[in-house]
This record gives sequence, C-alpha cells and structure tokens, in this order.
Amino acid sequence: MFVNQFVKVFRHYFAGKHPKIKLSLLIYFQVGLLLTINLPVLAGDWQKLKIGNSQPVVALGLDAPQLANSQGGLLIEQGKTLYDAGRFAEAVQVLQQAIQAYQQQGDSLKLAATLSNLCLAYQQMGDWQAAEKAIKTSLELLQAPKNPKNLQILAQTLDIQGRLQLAMGKPEAALETWQQTAEIYQQINNPIGEVRSRINQAQAWRTQGFYRRSVQILAEVNQKLQSQPDSLEKAVGLRSLGDALMVVGNLTQSQTILQQSLTVVQGLQLPTEIAASLFSLGNNARARQQIPEAINYYQQTVAKSTSPLPKIQAQLNYLSLLIDNQKFVDTQPLIPTIQAQLNQLPVSRASIYAQINFVQSLMKLSQQQAAEGRRQDTENVFFPNPQFPIPNNQQIAQILANTIKQAQILADKRAEAYALLSLGNLYEQNQQWRDAQNLTQQGLVLAQGSNAADITYKLEWQLGRILWQQDNISGAIAAYDAAVATLNSLRSDLVAVNQDVQFNFRDSVEPVYRQSVELLLKSEITEETLDKARQRMEALQLAELDNFFREACLQGQAVPIDTIVDQDNPTTAILYPIILPERLQVIVKLPNKPLQDYSTAVNQQEVDKILGELRKNLVNPTATKALKTQAQQVYNWLLKPIESELIASGVKTLVFVPDGGLRNLPMAALYDGKQYLIEKYAIALSVGLQLLDPKPIERQQLRALTAGLTEPPPEFPNFAPLPAIKSEVNLIASAGVDITSLLDQQFTREALEKEVNTVSFNVLHLATHGQFSSRAENTFILAADGPINVIQFDTLLRSRNQNQPGAVELLVLSACQTAAGDNRAALGLAGVAVRAGARSTVASLWQIDDESTALFVGEFYRELKTRKVTKAEALQQAQLKLLRHPNYQAPSFWSAYVLIGNWL
Repeated sequence: MFVNQFVKVFRHYFAGKHPKIKLSLLIYFQVGLLLTINLPVLAGDWQKLKIGNSQPVVALGLDAPQLANSQGGLLIEQGKTLYDAGRFAEAVQVLQQAIQAYQQQGDSLKLAATLSNLCLAYQQMGDWQAAEKAIKTSLELLQAPKNPKNLQILAQTLDIQGRLQLAMGKPEAALETWQQTAEIYQQINNPIGEVRSRINQAQAWRTQGFYRRSVQILAEVNQKLQSQPDSLEKAVGLRSLGDALMVVGNLTQSQTILQQSLTVVQGLQLPTEIAASLFSLGNNARARQQIPEAINYYQQTVAKSTSPLPKIQAQLNYLSLLIDNQKFVDTQPLIPTIQAQLNQLPVSRASIYAQINFVQSLMKLSQQQAAEGRRQDTENVFFPNPQFPIPNNQQIAQILANTIKQAQILADKRAEAYALLSLGNLYEQNQQWRDAQNLTQQGLVLAQGSNAADITYKLEWQLGRILWQQDNISGAIAAYDAAVATLNSLRSDLVAVNQDVQFNFRDSVEPVYRQSVELLLKSEITEETLDKARQRMEALQLAELDNFFREACLQGQAVPIDTIVDQDNPTTAILYPIILPERLQVIVKLPNKPLQDYSTAVNQQEVDKILGELRKNLVNPTATKALKTQAQQVYNWLLKPIESELIASGVKTLVFVPDGGLRNLPMAALYDGKQYLIEKYAIALSVGLQLLDPKPIERQQLRALTAGLTEPPPEFPNFAPLPAIKSEVNLIASAGVDITSLLDQQFTREALEKEVNTVSFNVLHLATHGQFSSRAENTFILAADGPINVIQFDTLLRSRNQNQPGAVELLVLSACQTAAGDNRAALGLAGVAVRAGARSTVASLWQIDDESTALFVGEFYRELKTRKVTKAEALQQAQLKLLRHPNYQAPSFWSAYVLIGNWL
C-alpha cells in the first residue's frame, strides 16, 4: 500500500457525481512514450526580430546583440529563455511586459513579432482564444507597406497562425495560410522558409485526407532540398522531411532522408544536430521494427548529446524499447542512470514529461514482471539485481507528486493533468479506487480546460475503469462514451500526427473500444444497447484501418447495411460476432426484425486457440477430420443458436462483420455436422455497418483490366511460378467480359498506372502473388519490376478517380495470401478493400493451386455475366464448383476466397 500522505496533498473531493465530461479537440499529441512532438515544422518556434542588416544567428532565434540595449529586447531574451525551458506561463508574463514597452516606443514591427511569440506561448498553454487575439493583432500591425524586413516577419507570423489554425481543427484555413507563407518566402528568396511552409502544407493536406497530394508535396520538397548546399538549415529541413515521411508511413524513404540529414550535420561538425538526426533515425528503426538498429541509434544519441534533455529522451526511448521487447535484465543499469539525470534537470514542461514517461516505463516493467512470474517461466522471469535498485510504488508516487508540484509552480495545467493521469493510474493499479478516482477527476478538469484532448480521452478511459471496479456501471458507461467520442474527434490526428500511438495502438486505443463494448453488454440489453455496441466495434475497425494507413480513411456517401437488408435485399442476415474476455457474443440483424443477440461462455484464449488451429488445418488438404471438428465448434458458437430463425426468415446470404481472429477465417468453411456453410448460404464480409453506393454490378457492361505475372521477380524466390494465369485470363474473356490485359513483363507499376488512368473498366483483376500483413509496408502485390505496396496501390487507384469517371465495381486479387505468423494479417486485406475505392473485393487468404484458381475464376465471371445473381451468389457457385470437383473437394482449395464489401 502507498503512504496516504501523497494522496492528501491532492485530495480535493468533488461534491456529488463526477464532473460533466466535455469534449474538446486538440490535434497535437505531445504526450507519450517516445517523446516525439510532430508539430508543423518551425526550425525552433521563436519569432526572430531582424534589425538592420543583421543576420539570424539561429533560424527563428533572437538577434540578441541588436536588442540587448533596449528594455523590450531584454524582456524578449528573457521570454525566449523561459519559453525554451517550457515555462510558458512565465513567458507570457514577460512577453506582455515587452509588448507594453514596444507600445510605448511606437515600434510596430517589434510589437508584431512579440505578439506572434505571445501567440506561441498561449498555444502551448492551450488558450486558443488568447492565441487568436494575439496573432490577429500582430497581423493587423504587419499590414503596413511591404519591404523585405517586415515581409520576413509577416511570413513567420503566418507560419504561427497556420499552426494555430491546424491546432484548432481548421486544416483548410491552415493550408491557405501556409500557401501564402510559401509565396512570401519565395518572394524574399528564403528557400528554407519555403521548404518549412511546404512541409506544413503537406500536413494540412494529410489531415484533410488528401494523402496523395501530401506525398506529392513532400517529394517536391525533397527535390528542392537536394539542390541546396550543405548548411544547418538544409539539415533541419531534411530531418523535418524525414520525420514527416515517417508519419505518413514512407519508412524507407524517411530513413534515406534522415541519413542524408545526419551526413550533412556530420560534415558541419554540429554535435547537437548530429544527436537530433540520430534520435530520428532511432525512431525510424523502431517504426520498421528493427530493434537492434534502433537501440544502436539511441545509444549513439546519448553519446553525442551535449545537453542533458536530449540525452535523457533517447535513454527513455531506449528503456521503453527494452521493456516492450522483454529485455528486462538490460533495463537494470539504465534505470538508476536515468533517475539520477532526471534529478539534475531544471523544472520545465519537458522535464516533467520526461519524469512521467520514466514512471510509466517503470509501471509497465512492474506489470510485465508480474505477468512473467504468473507464467512461472523460470527462463524469462525477471529477478532484480540488488546492485541496481528499481523504485518501488511509494517512490514512484513521490516522483509523480513532485511533478504535480512542479507543474503547479509553472502554472502548466496540461503537464499537471498528465501527471495526475499517471498518479491516478498508479493508485488504480494498487486498487485504491477512491483516491484514484479523485486524482483522475482533477486531471480531467485540467485537461479539458487546456484543450488537451489526447490526455482527456485517457483520463475519461481511466475514470471509466475505476467506476466499473466500484460497480458504478452507469457512470462507467458515461465515461467510456466520452472517451470514445474524444477519440473519434481525434480520428485523423490520432494517426497522422502522433507517432507514439503507432507503436502503442493495441495498448492505448483498442482497449478503449473493446472494454466499452464489454461494459455495454454487461448492462441491461436493449436493442439500443446492441446497436451502440456494434457501432462501437465498427468505430474500432475504422480506427484500426486509420492506424494501418496512418491517416483517416476517406468516407463517401454510405447507406446503412440495415436499410439494405430490410428494403433492398431482404434475404440477407448480418452477423456481428464480438470476442470478449470471458464470452463470445453475437449480434444478429434479420430482415425486418429488431436486433437480437446470444452468447457462449468461452474465454478469449480458448477462442483464439481454436481459430488458430482451424486456420492452420484449412491450408492442409489432409487435415479434413480435425478441420471439421474445429469448424463445427465455431459454427456452434456463431450460428447454431440462430439456425432455425435463418431458415424461417428465408435467408440466402450471410454477411459477417468479423472481429479479431475471425477476420483470418473464411466463414465458408464452417461446418454444421453435415454440410459446409457455403453449401447453404452465399457469404460476404463487411468492414463496417455501411456500404458505399450499394447497387448490383451492370452485368451487360463488364469491362476488366487484368494484370498477371506467371514468373515472380528473381528477388522473390519464395513465390512459386503461376503458369495457369494465362488460362485464367482467357477464361475471363471466354465468360464474355471485355478485357484489357497486361501480362508478365508488360505488367510493371508504371504500365499499370498508365492503364488505370486511360482504360475504361469497372473490374480490376490482378492475377499475381501478393501478401496481406498487419503492417502497411508489408502488404503488397508483385509486378514484374517488384512489389507495389498497399499505399502505392492506393495512390495509383486514387489517381484514376481523378481522371476516369465511374467507380471500380470489383477488385479481384486471385493469388494473394496473408503473411505467415501474423494473426492480424487480414487487416491488410481489409485495408486494400476499403482504400482501393472498389465497391467489392474478392481475394484469397492463402496461396492455392493456380489451376484450381483458373477454374474458380472462370466460373465466377461466368455466373456474374450470364446469370442474374449477386456477387456473393456468384462467389458461392464458383466455390461449389470446386467443392464438387474430384480433385478440389478439400476446403484448402475452395474456401480461401472471400468477398468484402458490396455483396449485391
């Protein structure tokens, strides 16, 4: 138990119920294990006052010698020192004094620059109203006749205004502002300033969902930087570009650019900048899951850092990386080293965050150590070395208590909220519920007041967990609802700005949705509750896809699936299986009937085990007996309770919105003891509860663009030749489909892009090897000149949307497979299906005999072209043709194909 004196310091009990939870929007995630802050690119925030012919010593720094003999100049210097130290409230006070001095002097240019700096300080404090007022006044002062001196100040001020607009959720306005800024920098021949503005524009485009435009701008920035002579400004620009590319998922290009930045600063012999580039390279290696490489870069950062804070930040990333990879013994000498250095840091927001992140790593280490001990795996159990003592809970509480006091001294409500979040979590882990609740509620009030939505959702989530433990179900549901709503409001920013969430999505985002659904289904079950639960699972799936692509997936005009089932296709039922810790729950929508549900008491570990074994047996043609046993078990969970009602309702098609490991499983192979499911129903999968423009395909106008590769490139020896692809393409044509074909060496990425943009087609059929993975960079299809990854494929198809009318009705990927050993690999398939813009996607979950594939494909297109059937029914008939073939009766041949999206 903790010593309660630490709680007493912060005990200000709320009267009555917990405070009303408000929603707020703040896109900048400055809290997290990696301590990386991806703000719009400013090479140092501080606005420069350029006087006379003086040149800036540091980009956006202060020209101190020119200002030292004025009162305002001394105050500006003091304000910059406070700002750089993270003491923003004090910086505001000093800047306000400087403003008074410049007002008395009548110096409008210096006054405008100071107001811009004041805006920056207010932004750090989350005070949007005051920040807007300051920047508006600054811009009004800069409307005087333009000359190079005040044009430079104007450009930098507009940079700051764009940053504020983006922070307030106004990306369109920010984009317009930064476009104006770039024009000014170009006018005054400041190429580095222009580069900064262009990188900021790319962020604004990405925030609006225009990924292709964002990547195009970053490519142009790279070209401009390559033409510049080596300088500090070029190195900073390259590093900013590398970090931006890392955020959008272009990890290989990011690595190249960051390495160039390192080479430049090494040539200039700038130790601080060398450390900064090494740190970014470490984060890049971590994102690529190259753990030894990341550790090496972090260690080099520590060795090269000349100031304590960057050194500690690298050590903290190193520590978290060791913990995540369960290298517990290696953490022991590192922990006391970090703690000793933290104690030497001056008080600032950055030092407070560093202490909190240190504590979070210690808490995670303690949790993982306990989990290892419960498993009784003596090889992996962590036995602390007495030579390197690790802080206990009481000492951790003392560290957090000190950070709260420090934040109060700085009047930094955001940092205080973050510290209260962590201290509340510590008491939550110790099951001191009342103290945990009070600390969490105090932090929530502060976070909401500071527009710190990234901290707010975590506090709301924490409050929900604490109330749940105290059996306050209604209060817990309200808190979880608020957390989900805050996450949804952050949707695009969550994935495009904060790299930390990329590394920790499964720890810090996914559980919010899953726990909230579990809580809802433990409350009184009504149709409203069931609808809310399935909508929340859909929100989770969309969040997973956002995280997969590192940007929010575009949404068009969609029609609810329920409407289609009730009105347009009343022979379809929708099933939403949800895997909960202690049971498997299924929500069902039958035509023109209210939602209903049923559940099976089986824990998640057992479900995952059965699904994993079934998935392995499905690809083994000789494992039919074991397969049927497992497939019947899953059938009993998902369909047995509703079997009679499906028959009574005249259902012919089942649409599954699968969860977890069910996404890797073809539902066609489920077995009722006599028949496979595909023998009774047509089957489709859906990512969510809506379909974009749901309507049947125009059968008389099937036009296919086909691309096939019989021999994979030499650098991919693990992929077998596919000689039957020529037969596959011929069978498509013989079914009456008009085709344009690229075969073998004709099928390059460039050739495919050209055909996509010039040929009229509504079906895209790719007969080539491909792989689906839970990571976008490992999800690809093979062309003759190498892999086309899912992001490149997405960009390629989006270019068609701009140049060719009409949607891609159907995307077929006939020779793909999910990545071995990746139990979330179907996420890649869902990602391809959603982002390709195709209304329907047919794909294989594993590699199959290419002769059976040709037979399947020919039958599928023949059904689609000549019979009045839905795409799901055409798929069913093609699968049944294989099942009834003497050579292809095993499910490994026919069940691999799945239909995602519009089944009509």
